[in-house]
Amino acid sequence: SSGINAEYGILENYCLIATANKQNVERALDSYMEIVATQSDHVPALLGSAIAFMILKQTPRARNQLKRIAKMQWNPIDAEEFEKAWLLLADIYIINSKYDMAQDLIKKCLKHNQACFKGWEYMGYVNEKEASYKDAAMNYEKAWQYSTFSNPTIGFKLAFNYLKAKRFIDAIDVCHKVLHHHPNYPKIKKEILDKARSNIRV
Repeated sequence: SSGINAEYGILENYCLIATANKQNVERALDSYMEIVATQSDHVPALLGSAIAFMILKQTPRARNQLKRIAKMQWNPIDAEEFEKAWLLLADIYIINSKYDMAQDLIKKCLKHNQACFKGWEYMGYVNEKEASYKDAAMNYEKAWQYSTFSNPTIGFKLAFNYLKAKRFIDAIDVCHKVLHHHPNYPKIKKEILDKARSNIRV
């Protein structure tokens, strides 16, 4: 039953963190750290403490917790937490322009869950930062597919990279799909659709 109590504690702490109230987050963090003190490889508690540190703007401490998870052996019970931890750490690396380290984590994530659209989106983002627009478009295509063609942010990024890769018809097609579901989506018409159309007319 101690396992059930820990599980309940984890959920309760996630609720505290969700409030984003500093006192609640600190309370949750204390509780996570207590679990980690006795079970150093407790993935949900390590992840929870990392998220708490992020909210408290203590990124280096969050990164340390996430690195601990990244070094651990993946297991199916904590699959979701591993995925979140890898992506959160990849995000920190991307912000600091450590693209190779970010890509290693994203690949890990996609190896275990090919349908993780966030992983494909991050991969596309790294390609975009390195100005590999064709590769970025390929990865955003996957992100678009696995988000059931419904995430307007991914649609925008995909259309933008199609435009950069001179795939104007594809860019227009994606713009139409985004605007069909989100008629007022900002910038997509002016920055992508109109430019793609004018390039076709040339």
